[in-house]
Amino acid sequence: MSATENEGSSARLLPWTSPDGKPCYVVGDGTGYVWRMADDVECVQLGMADDLLGHADALLAEDRATGAELRYLARRLVESLRDVRRVAESRGGRLARRSEDGASLRRV
Repeated sequence: MSATENEGSSARLLPWTSPDGKPCYVVGDGTGYVWRMADDVECVQLGMADDLLGHADALLAEDRATGAELRYLARRLVESLRDVRRVAESRGGRLARRSEDGASLRRV
């Protein structure tokens, strides 16, 4: 029996990639160190995305934002959107598995 076949275990997409850009996963029941660290990293990423939205609103409200400032903002927004998408994919996958296991959630 493999780890993913153990009752209560599932593979989770982590909020970071390998050095060569490939997805990283952890298999477990949600109580291990790496799983908790992934929760913490996701919280930081979502908080940073929220902060970045505030900075973007403020910068775009100014009529004097330079091209360099706008390019910098665009790069940070792309990074943030990539992080948030990865969090959504990870959480969506876990919700779908929970639904398949008989929970009342349905996949959208």
